Amino acid sequence: MPSIRTSLLKWLVVPLLTVNIIGAGLTYWLAWIPAQIAFDQSLADAGWAMIPRLHENGAQVEIDLSQQAEQVLRVDHFDAIFLVVRDRQGKLLAGDADFPVLPEREGLNEPVPYDGVMRGEPVRIVALKTMIGKQPVHIGVAETLRKRTHIRSVIFLALLLLEGVLTMALMAAIWLAISKGLRPLKRMRADLNARSRDDLSALDEKQVPFELSPVVKAINGLLDRVQLDAKAQQNFLANVAHQLRTPLAGFRTQLEWLLQKHAGEPESAHSIVLMTSSTERMIRQTNQLLTLARAEPAKFEKERLRVVEMNKLVEGSVQHFVEEAHKKNIDLGFNLQPTRVMGDHFLLSDLIDNLIDNAIRYSPRDGTVTVSTLQGKDGGIFSVEDSGPGIPPSEQESIFKRSHRLDDRVAGNGLGLAIVRDIAKDHGSRITVEPGAAGGTIFSVHFPFPILGTPSKLPI
Repeated sequence: MPSIRTSLLKWLVVPLLTVNIIGAGLTYWLAWIPAQIAFDQSLADAGWAMIPRLHENGAQVEIDLSQQAEQVLRVDHFDAIFLVVRDRQGKLLAGDADFPVLPEREGLNEPVPYDGVMRGEPVRIVALKTMIGKQPVHIGVAETLRKRTHIRSVIFLALLLLEGVLTMALMAAIWLAISKGLRPLKRMRADLNARSRDDLSALDEKQVPFELSPVVKAINGLLDRVQLDAKAQQNFLANVAHQLRTPLAGFRTQLEWLLQKHAGEPESAHSIVLMTSSTERMIRQTNQLLTLARAEPAKFEKERLRVVEMNKLVEGSVQHFVEEAHKKNIDLGFNLQPTRVMGDHFLLSDLIDNLIDNAIRYSPRDGTVTVSTLQGKDGGIFSVEDSGPGIPPSEQESIFKRSHRLDDRVAGNGLGLAIVRDIAKDHGSRITVEPGAAGGTIFSVHFPFPILGTPSKLPI
Protein backbone atom coordinates (compact mmCIF):
# COMPACT_ATOMS: atom_id res chain seq x y z
CA MET A 1 0.00 0.00 0.00
CA PRO A 2 1.33 3.49 -0.83
CA SER A 3 1.86 5.87 2.04
CA ILE A 4 -0.74 8.50 2.91
CA ARG A 5 1.90 11.18 2.33
CA THR A 6 2.57 9.89 -1.20
CA SER A 7 -1.13 9.70 -2.02
CA LEU A 8 -1.77 13.23 -0.74
CA LEU A 9 1.21 14.58 -2.66
CA LYS A 10 0.00 12.88 -5.84
CA TRP A 11 -3.56 14.19 -5.55
CA LEU A 12 -2.49 17.69 -4.54
CA VAL A 13 0.68 18.38 -6.52
CA VAL A 14 -0.44 17.08 -9.93
CA PRO A 15 -3.69 19.13 -10.13
CA LEU A 16 -2.01 22.23 -8.69
CA LEU A 17 0.89 21.94 -11.14
CA THR A 18 -1.58 21.52 -14.00
CA VAL A 19 -3.48 24.63 -12.94
CA ASN A 20 -0.17 26.44 -12.49
CA ILE A 21 0.97 25.54 -16.02
CA ILE A 22 -2.35 26.65 -17.51
CA GLY A 23 -2.12 29.89 -15.52
CA ALA A 24 1.43 30.40 -16.77
CA GLY A 25 0.27 29.98 -20.37
CA LEU A 26 -2.54 32.46 -19.89
CA THR A 27 -0.18 34.92 -18.20
CA TYR A 28 2.23 34.57 -21.12
CA TRP A 29 -0.42 35.42 -23.67
CA LEU A 30 -1.77 38.26 -21.53
CA ALA A 31 1.75 39.71 -21.44
CA TRP A 32 2.55 39.13 -25.11
CA ILE A 33 -0.71 40.28 -26.77
CA PRO A 34 -0.49 43.90 -25.43
CA ALA A 35 3.14 44.04 -26.55
CA GLN A 36 2.11 42.78 -30.01
CA ILE A 37 -0.67 45.37 -30.20
CA ALA A 38 1.79 48.12 -29.23
CA PHE A 39 4.23 47.10 -31.98
CA ASP A 40 1.40 46.95 -34.55
CA GLN A 41 0.20 50.37 -33.45
CA SER A 42 3.69 51.75 -34.06
CA LEU A 43 3.57 50.42 -37.64
CA ALA A 44 0.07 51.84 -38.09
CA ASP A 45 1.29 55.25 -36.91
CA ALA A 46 3.95 55.19 -39.62
CA GLY A 47 1.24 54.50 -42.19
CA TRP A 48 -0.95 57.27 -40.83
CA ALA A 49 2.04 59.63 -41.03
CA MET A 50 2.18 59.22 -44.83
CA ILE A 51 -1.50 60.08 -45.47
CA PRO A 52 -1.02 63.86 -45.06
CA ARG A 53 1.71 63.66 -47.73
CA LEU A 54 -0.74 62.37 -50.34
CA HIS A 55 -2.77 64.67 -52.63
CA GLU A 56 -4.80 64.36 -55.80
CA ASN A 57 -3.44 65.90 -59.00
CA GLY A 58 -6.10 65.60 -61.63
CA ALA A 59 -6.76 61.93 -62.26
CA GLN A 60 -3.62 60.90 -60.43
CA VAL A 61 -2.47 60.69 -56.84
CA GLU A 62 0.92 62.05 -55.90
CA ILE A 63 2.95 61.92 -52.67
CA ASP A 64 5.17 64.60 -51.26
CA LEU A 65 7.63 62.45 -49.26
CA SER A 66 11.17 63.70 -49.10
CA GLN A 67 14.13 61.38 -48.64
CA GLN A 68 14.75 62.76 -45.16
CA ALA A 69 11.13 62.16 -44.13
CA GLU A 70 11.27 58.62 -45.51
CA GLN A 71 14.46 57.95 -43.55
CA VAL A 72 12.77 59.15 -40.38
CA LEU A 73 9.97 56.65 -40.97
CA ARG A 74 12.50 53.87 -41.52
CA VAL A 75 14.60 54.56 -38.39
CA ASP A 76 14.78 51.54 -36.00
CA HIS A 77 17.77 50.30 -34.01
CA PHE A 78 16.76 46.60 -34.12
CA ASP A 79 14.56 45.90 -37.13
CA ALA A 80 14.47 46.80 -40.81
CA ILE A 81 11.45 48.94 -41.80
CA PHE A 82 9.83 48.63 -45.25
CA LEU A 83 7.30 51.05 -46.78
CA VAL A 84 5.03 51.06 -49.81
CA VAL A 85 2.35 53.37 -51.23
CA ARG A 86 0.37 52.21 -54.30
CA ASP A 87 -2.58 53.65 -56.17
CA ARG A 88 -5.68 51.84 -57.36
CA GLN A 89 -3.90 50.30 -60.37
CA GLY A 90 -1.01 49.09 -58.14
CA LYS A 91 1.38 51.75 -59.39
CA LEU A 92 4.21 52.42 -56.92
CA LEU A 93 3.97 55.92 -55.57
CA ALA A 94 6.67 55.58 -52.88
CA GLY A 95 8.64 53.04 -50.91
CA ASP A 96 9.97 49.58 -51.76
CA ALA A 97 9.04 48.17 -55.13
CA ASP A 98 9.42 44.56 -53.94
CA PHE A 99 6.95 45.06 -51.09
CA PRO A 100 4.47 42.14 -51.08
CA VAL A 101 1.11 42.72 -52.73
CA LEU A 102 -1.31 44.28 -50.25
CA PRO A 103 -4.64 42.52 -49.84
CA GLU A 104 -7.75 44.26 -51.06
CA ARG A 105 -9.68 45.73 -48.13
CA GLU A 106 -13.26 46.96 -48.06
CA GLY A 107 -12.94 49.21 -45.02
CA LEU A 108 -11.22 52.58 -45.18
CA ASN A 109 -8.67 53.96 -42.72
CA GLU A 110 -8.62 50.71 -40.69
CA PRO A 111 -5.08 49.35 -40.19
CA VAL A 112 -4.97 45.57 -40.66
CA PRO A 113 -1.93 43.71 -39.21
CA TYR A 114 -0.81 40.34 -40.52
CA ASP A 115 2.36 38.25 -40.95
CA GLY A 116 4.30 38.02 -44.17
CA VAL A 117 7.74 37.60 -45.74
CA MET A 118 9.96 40.35 -47.12
CA ARG A 119 13.22 39.57 -48.88
CA GLY A 120 13.26 36.07 -47.40
CA GLU A 121 12.76 37.21 -43.81
CA PRO A 122 9.57 36.98 -41.73
CA VAL A 123 7.99 40.38 -41.20
CA ARG A 124 4.95 41.93 -39.58
CA ILE A 125 2.84 44.00 -42.01
CA VAL A 126 0.21 46.62 -41.38
CA ALA A 127 -1.98 47.43 -44.42
CA LEU A 128 -4.06 50.61 -44.65
CA LYS A 129 -6.55 51.71 -47.34
CA THR A 130 -7.49 55.39 -47.60
CA MET A 131 -9.23 57.73 -50.09
CA ILE A 132 -7.40 60.73 -51.55
CA GLY A 133 -10.11 62.66 -53.22
CA LYS A 134 -11.92 59.99 -55.20
CA GLN A 135 -8.84 57.82 -55.63
CA PRO A 136 -8.22 54.80 -53.34
CA VAL A 137 -4.63 54.46 -52.11
CA HIS A 138 -3.02 51.42 -50.44
CA ILE A 139 -0.33 51.98 -47.80
CA GLY A 140 1.82 49.20 -46.30
CA VAL A 141 4.38 49.29 -43.51
CA ALA A 142 6.42 46.21 -42.48
CA GLU A 143 9.21 45.44 -40.05
CA THR A 144 11.29 42.38 -39.26
CA LEU A 145 10.58 40.37 -36.11
CA ARG A 146 13.91 40.70 -34.27
CA LYS A 147 12.65 43.10 -31.61
CA ARG A 148 9.44 41.17 -31.18
CA THR A 149 11.31 37.87 -30.84
CA HIS A 150 13.63 39.38 -28.24
CA ILE A 151 10.75 40.80 -26.18
CA ARG A 152 8.89 37.52 -26.50
CA SER A 153 11.92 35.58 -25.23
CA VAL A 154 12.34 37.96 -22.29
CA ILE A 155 8.69 37.51 -21.32
CA PHE A 156 8.96 33.73 -21.65
CA LEU A 157 12.15 33.43 -19.58
CA ALA A 158 10.82 35.78 -16.89
CA LEU A 159 7.61 33.76 -16.61
CA LEU A 160 9.57 30.50 -16.64
CA LEU A 161 11.76 31.71 -13.75
CA LEU A 162 8.74 33.03 -11.86
CA GLU A 163 6.81 29.80 -12.35
CA GLY A 164 9.83 27.77 -11.21
CA VAL A 165 10.08 29.77 -7.99
CA LEU A 166 6.32 29.57 -7.44
CA THR A 167 6.35 25.81 -8.10
CA MET A 168 9.13 25.24 -5.56
CA ALA A 169 7.31 27.41 -3.01
CA LEU A 170 4.09 25.52 -3.73
CA MET A 171 5.81 22.15 -3.28
CA ALA A 172 7.35 23.31 0.01
CA ALA A 173 4.01 24.63 1.26
CA ILE A 174 2.23 21.37 0.34
CA TRP A 175 4.96 19.28 1.98
CA LEU A 176 4.79 21.33 5.18
CA ALA A 177 1.00 21.23 5.20
CA ILE A 178 0.92 17.44 4.73
CA SER A 179 3.64 16.95 7.36
CA LYS A 180 1.71 19.08 9.82
CA GLY A 181 -1.51 17.26 8.96
CA LEU A 182 0.14 13.87 9.55
CA ARG A 183 1.74 14.97 12.82
CA PRO A 184 -1.10 13.53 14.97
CA LEU A 185 -0.52 10.13 13.34
CA LYS A 186 3.20 10.44 14.05
CA ARG A 187 2.50 11.32 17.70
CA MET A 188 0.12 8.38 18.01
CA ARG A 189 2.72 6.02 16.55
CA ALA A 190 5.43 7.40 18.86
CA ASP A 191 3.11 7.00 21.85
CA LEU A 192 2.36 3.39 20.99
CA ASN A 193 6.03 2.59 20.26
CA ALA A 194 7.16 4.16 23.55
CA ARG A 195 4.82 2.01 25.61
CA SER A 196 6.01 -1.01 27.46
CA ARG A 197 4.45 -4.36 26.68
CA ASP A 198 2.38 -4.13 29.86
CA ASP A 199 0.87 -0.70 29.17
CA LEU A 200 -2.61 -1.32 27.79
CA SER A 201 -4.10 2.00 28.85
CA ALA A 202 -6.43 3.77 26.42
CA LEU A 203 -5.25 6.48 24.07
CA ASP A 204 -6.48 10.01 24.78
CA GLU A 205 -9.22 10.74 22.23
CA LYS A 206 -9.17 14.47 23.05
CA GLN A 207 -5.62 14.86 21.73
CA VAL A 208 -6.36 13.70 18.17
CA PRO A 209 -8.19 15.43 15.29
CA PHE A 210 -11.80 14.57 14.49
CA GLU A 211 -10.79 12.38 11.53
CA LEU A 212 -8.61 10.15 13.73
CA SER A 213 -11.18 9.77 16.47
CA PRO A 214 -12.73 6.58 14.95
CA VAL A 215 -9.26 5.04 14.64
CA VAL A 216 -8.43 5.87 18.27
CA LYS A 217 -11.76 4.45 19.41
CA ALA A 218 -11.08 1.23 17.50
CA ILE A 219 -7.56 0.97 19.00
CA ASN A 220 -8.93 1.65 22.50
CA GLY A 221 -11.55 -1.02 21.99
CA LEU A 222 -8.84 -3.47 20.99
CA LEU A 223 -6.69 -2.47 23.98
CA ASP A 224 -9.66 -2.99 26.31
CA ARG A 225 -10.25 -6.48 24.94
CA VAL A 226 -6.55 -7.35 25.19
CA GLN A 227 -6.45 -5.98 28.74
CA LEU A 228 -9.46 -8.08 29.74
CA ASP A 229 -7.88 -11.17 28.20
CA ALA A 230 -4.57 -10.44 29.94
CA LYS A 231 -6.31 -10.01 33.29
CA ALA A 232 -8.24 -13.22 32.78
CA GLN A 233 -5.02 -15.07 32.00
CA GLN A 234 -3.26 -13.59 35.01
CA ASN A 235 -6.18 -14.41 37.28
CA PHE A 236 -6.27 -17.95 35.95
CA LEU A 237 -2.52 -18.29 36.45
CA ALA A 238 -2.74 -16.94 40.00
CA ASN A 239 -5.69 -19.17 40.86
CA VAL A 240 -4.01 -22.31 39.51
CA ALA A 241 -0.74 -21.52 41.29
CA HIS A 242 -2.57 -20.78 44.53
CA GLN A 243 -4.59 -24.00 44.31
CA LEU A 244 -1.46 -26.05 43.66
CA ARG A 245 0.48 -24.74 46.64
CA THR A 246 -1.54 -26.51 49.33
CA PRO A 247 -1.53 -30.06 47.85
CA LEU A 248 2.15 -29.74 46.89
CA ALA A 249 3.05 -28.65 50.42
CA GLY A 250 1.11 -31.63 51.79
CA PHE A 251 2.80 -33.94 49.32
CA ARG A 252 6.25 -32.68 50.41
CA THR A 253 5.34 -33.24 54.05
CA GLN A 254 4.29 -36.82 53.29
CA LEU A 255 7.53 -37.44 51.38
CA GLU A 256 9.58 -36.16 54.33
CA TRP A 257 7.68 -38.55 56.63
CA LEU A 258 8.27 -41.44 54.21
CA LEU A 259 11.96 -40.58 54.02
CA GLN A 260 12.27 -40.80 57.82
CA LYS A 261 10.34 -44.08 57.89
CA HIS A 262 12.36 -45.75 55.13
CA ALA A 263 15.74 -44.27 55.98
CA GLY A 264 17.12 -47.79 56.46
CA GLU A 265 16.08 -48.93 53.00
CA PRO A 266 18.57 -47.44 50.51
CA GLU A 267 16.51 -47.99 47.36
CA SER A 268 13.30 -46.61 48.84
CA ALA A 269 15.14 -43.69 50.42
CA HIS A 270 16.83 -42.85 47.11
CA SER A 271 13.49 -42.92 45.28
CA ILE A 272 11.89 -40.73 47.93
CA VAL A 273 14.77 -38.23 47.69
CA LEU A 274 14.23 -37.98 43.91
CA MET A 275 10.50 -37.46 44.39
CA THR A 276 11.21 -34.81 47.05
CA SER A 277 13.56 -33.00 44.65
CA SER A 278 10.92 -33.03 41.90
CA THR A 279 8.32 -31.78 44.35
CA GLU A 280 10.61 -28.95 45.42
CA ARG A 281 11.00 -27.91 41.79
CA MET A 282 7.23 -28.03 41.30
CA ILE A 283 6.71 -25.94 44.44
CA ARG A 284 9.29 -23.41 43.26
CA GLN A 285 7.71 -23.14 39.81
CA THR A 286 4.27 -22.77 41.38
CA ASN A 287 5.54 -20.02 43.67
CA GLN A 288 7.17 -18.29 40.73
CA LEU A 289 3.95 -18.42 38.71
CA LEU A 290 2.07 -16.93 41.65
CA THR A 291 4.72 -14.22 42.08
CA LEU A 292 4.67 -13.49 38.35
CA ALA A 293 0.91 -12.95 38.48
CA ARG A 294 1.17 -10.85 41.64
CA ALA A 295 4.02 -8.71 40.27
CA GLU A 296 2.33 -7.94 36.95
CA PRO A 297 2.88 -4.15 36.57
CA ALA A 298 -0.61 -3.61 35.16
CA LYS A 299 -2.14 -5.07 38.35
CA PHE A 300 0.24 -3.65 40.94
CA GLU A 301 -1.24 -1.17 43.42
CA LYS A 302 1.09 1.60 44.60
CA GLU A 303 -0.77 1.73 47.92
CA ARG A 304 1.02 -1.47 48.92
CA LEU A 305 4.40 0.30 49.10
CA ARG A 306 5.86 0.75 52.58
CA VAL A 307 9.27 1.68 53.97
CA VAL A 308 11.23 -1.59 54.16
CA GLU A 309 14.67 -2.26 55.61
CA MET A 310 16.26 -4.18 52.78
CA ASN A 311 19.19 -5.52 54.79
CA LYS A 312 16.88 -7.18 57.35
CA LEU A 313 14.77 -8.61 54.56
CA VAL A 314 17.88 -10.32 53.16
CA GLU A 315 18.85 -11.61 56.61
CA GLY A 316 15.53 -13.45 56.77
CA SER A 317 16.47 -15.48 53.68
CA VAL A 318 20.08 -16.26 54.59
CA GLN A 319 19.62 -19.75 56.04
CA HIS A 320 17.88 -21.23 53.02
CA PHE A 321 20.53 -20.00 50.55
CA VAL A 322 23.41 -21.02 52.79
CA GLU A 323 22.13 -24.58 52.55
CA GLU A 324 21.75 -24.34 48.75
CA ALA A 325 25.23 -22.87 48.34
CA HIS A 326 26.70 -25.61 50.58
CA LYS A 327 25.52 -28.26 48.11
CA LYS A 328 27.92 -26.80 45.47
CA ASN A 329 30.55 -25.69 47.97
CA ILE A 330 29.92 -22.06 46.96
CA ASP A 331 31.31 -19.33 49.17
CA LEU A 332 28.18 -17.26 49.89
CA GLY A 333 29.06 -13.88 51.41
CA PHE A 334 26.92 -11.01 52.66
CA ASN A 335 27.71 -7.31 52.92
CA LEU A 336 24.52 -5.91 54.43
CA GLN A 337 24.52 -2.25 55.33
CA PRO A 338 21.40 -0.49 56.64
CA THR A 339 19.29 0.24 53.57
CA ARG A 340 15.77 1.63 53.53
CA VAL A 341 13.61 1.45 50.41
CA MET A 342 9.97 1.90 49.45
CA GLY A 343 8.54 -1.47 48.58
CA ASP A 344 6.14 -4.32 48.98
CA HIS A 345 7.48 -6.75 51.61
CA PHE A 346 6.42 -9.93 49.84
CA LEU A 347 7.47 -8.89 46.33
CA LEU A 348 10.87 -7.71 47.53
CA SER A 349 11.38 -11.08 49.21
CA ASP A 350 10.66 -12.76 45.88
CA LEU A 351 13.09 -10.40 44.11
CA ILE A 352 15.83 -11.28 46.62
CA ASP A 353 15.13 -15.01 46.38
CA ASN A 354 15.19 -15.03 42.56
CA LEU A 355 18.42 -13.04 42.18
CA ILE A 356 20.33 -15.07 44.81
CA ASP A 357 18.94 -18.37 43.53
CA ASN A 358 19.90 -17.40 39.96
CA ALA A 359 23.46 -16.54 41.09
CA ILE A 360 23.88 -19.89 42.91
CA ARG A 361 22.49 -21.84 39.96
CA TYR A 362 24.85 -20.31 37.39
CA SER A 363 27.97 -20.19 39.57
CA PRO A 364 30.27 -23.21 39.16
CA ARG A 365 31.14 -25.54 41.99
CA ASP A 366 33.61 -23.92 44.44
CA GLY A 367 32.55 -20.49 43.12
CA THR A 368 31.61 -17.35 45.04
CA VAL A 369 28.40 -15.33 45.42
CA THR A 370 28.28 -11.98 47.24
CA VAL A 371 25.02 -10.33 48.30
CA SER A 372 25.11 -6.60 49.21
CA THR A 373 22.78 -3.89 50.37
CA LEU A 374 23.86 -0.28 50.70
CA GLN A 375 22.43 3.21 50.77
CA GLY A 376 23.63 5.03 47.66
CA LYS A 377 23.48 8.73 46.87
CA ASP A 378 20.31 8.26 44.82
CA GLY A 379 18.62 5.61 46.98
CA GLY A 380 18.94 2.02 48.15
CA ILE A 381 20.89 -0.57 46.15
CA PHE A 382 20.56 -4.34 46.32
CA SER A 383 23.19 -6.27 44.34
CA VAL A 384 24.23 -9.87 43.79
CA GLU A 385 27.62 -10.76 42.31
CA ASP A 386 28.32 -14.29 41.06
CA SER A 387 31.30 -16.08 39.54
CA GLY A 388 29.34 -17.61 36.69
CA PRO A 389 30.14 -17.53 32.96
CA GLY A 390 29.03 -13.91 32.53
CA ILE A 391 26.43 -12.46 30.19
CA PRO A 392 27.34 -11.13 26.72
CA PRO A 393 26.21 -7.52 26.09
CA SER A 394 24.00 -8.73 23.22
CA GLU A 395 22.04 -10.93 25.67
CA GLN A 396 21.57 -8.42 28.48
CA GLU A 397 18.18 -7.26 27.21
CA SER A 398 16.90 -10.74 26.36
CA ILE A 399 17.62 -12.36 29.74
CA PHE A 400 14.64 -10.54 31.27
CA LYS A 401 12.19 -12.08 28.83
CA ARG A 402 10.02 -14.88 30.09
CA SER A 403 11.32 -18.40 29.44
CA HIS A 404 14.62 -17.06 28.08
CA ARG A 405 17.60 -19.07 29.36
CA LEU A 406 21.31 -18.68 28.73
CA ASP A 407 22.24 -22.30 29.50
CA ASP A 408 19.77 -25.16 29.11
CA ARG A 409 22.03 -27.37 31.22
CA VAL A 410 21.16 -25.33 34.31
CA ALA A 411 17.88 -26.31 35.97
CA GLY A 412 15.16 -23.66 35.89
CA ASN A 413 12.16 -22.40 33.97
CA GLY A 414 13.42 -19.00 32.76
CA LEU A 415 10.95 -17.00 34.86
CA GLY A 416 13.26 -15.75 37.62
CA LEU A 417 14.68 -12.67 35.90
CA ALA A 418 11.32 -11.85 34.31
CA ILE A 419 9.87 -11.75 37.84
CA VAL A 420 12.77 -9.56 38.99
CA ARG A 421 12.13 -7.14 36.12
CA ASP A 422 8.40 -6.86 36.88
CA ILE A 423 8.99 -6.35 40.61
CA ALA A 424 11.62 -3.68 39.91
CA LYS A 425 9.20 -1.93 37.57
CA ASP A 426 6.50 -2.03 40.26
CA HIS A 427 8.89 -0.21 42.61
CA GLY A 428 10.05 2.39 40.09
CA SER A 429 13.53 0.86 40.20
CA ARG A 430 16.08 0.19 37.51
CA ILE A 431 18.24 -2.90 37.01
CA THR A 432 21.85 -2.80 35.86
CA VAL A 433 23.85 -5.76 34.58
CA GLU A 434 27.65 -5.39 34.78
CA PRO A 435 30.60 -7.77 34.51
CA GLY A 436 32.21 -8.75 37.83
CA ALA A 437 35.76 -7.82 38.76
CA ALA A 438 36.90 -11.48 38.54
CA GLY A 439 34.43 -12.67 35.92
CA GLY A 440 30.78 -13.45 36.39
CA THR A 441 28.00 -10.88 36.60
CA ILE A 442 26.74 -8.22 39.01
CA PHE A 443 22.99 -7.68 39.09
CA SER A 444 22.05 -4.42 40.86
CA VAL A 445 18.61 -3.05 41.63
CA HIS A 446 18.58 0.72 42.26
CA PHE A 447 15.64 1.90 44.38
CA PRO A 448 14.56 5.54 44.75
CA PHE A 449 14.67 7.21 48.15
CA PRO A 450 11.68 6.50 50.44
CA ILE A 451 9.10 9.26 50.62
CA LEU A 452 8.98 10.95 54.02
CA GLY A 453 5.81 10.37 56.00
CA THR A 454 5.03 6.95 54.49
CA PRO A 455 4.05 4.04 56.73
CA SER A 456 6.78 1.89 58.22
CA LYS A 457 7.63 -1.60 57.09
CA LEU A 458 5.53 -4.62 57.88
CA PRO A 459 6.90 -6.94 60.58
CA ILE A 460 9.25 -9.61 59.25
